[in-house]
Amino acid sequence: MAKPELAKGTKVESQSSLKGTLTAVFLLGAFLIFTWLSVYAIFIERL
Repeated sequence: MAKPELAKGTKVESQSSLKGTLTAVFLLGAFLIFTWLSVYAIFIERL
């Protein structure tokens, strides 16, 4: 009986961890896109 409970707990823990990872990846991606667009805007402005 201990094994199914452990597996259940692991699944919940794993999903929670993945949600945090997904949030971090989205924030990092948004930051990178913002940075690239800012640099591109500066480049276009100086032409």
